[in-house]
Amino acid sequence: MADRGVETELKIPVEDLSEVRTTLVGRGAKMVTESMREVNLLLDTEDRELSGRGCVLRLRRYGTRHILTFKGPTSYDGSIKIRTEHELEIDDIEKMKLVLGALGFSPCARYEKDRESWRLDDVEVVLDHTPMGDFVEVEGPAESLGAAAESLGLEPSSAVRGSYMSLWADYRAGDSGRDLPADMVFDE
Repeated sequence: MADRGVETELKIPVEDLSEVRTTLVGRGAKMVTESMREVNLLLDTEDRELSGRGCVLRLRRYGTRHILTFKGPTSYDGSIKIRTEHELEIDDIEKMKLVLGALGFSPCARYEKDRESWRLDDVEVVLDHTPMGDFVEVEGPAESLGAAAESLGLEPSSAVRGSYMSLWADYRAGDSGRDLPADMVFDE
């Protein structure tokens, strides 16, 4: 896992991940990680100091990997999301929770998705199945993102803004007929 320091991405909702997967194979993309459940825990102070600054502190379990991530405030260049991102692979997620707790950070939200990742030229393409639908994230050099998305049959201008948790909040608000949990988790 390379820590580039800045995340640049397009997050595009799609109807069918299998079509994108077929296109990836046809374009000669290489699968990096098969689909597996990813569990994300967001942490903040009691007064939500990080989220108030537009920042995120996250612990992620992805297969056997555990990753601590800090993300800075988000900006956009057209449809491209840009933010500072620093990641560190850790051995013991439970001990890291204890350390972060001692520093005043406690869990404030949880979200899950089934994710597989691919490498296409100089970009990473991830296929995310979430409780609210499917998304393709194209991440890499900003100048490569639009062309990479188009080569997969995706329209860069259809990229959505926001994090999975903010998109989930919008989804819940738009589906008031169901009692959806505050956390974006699968029913299973």
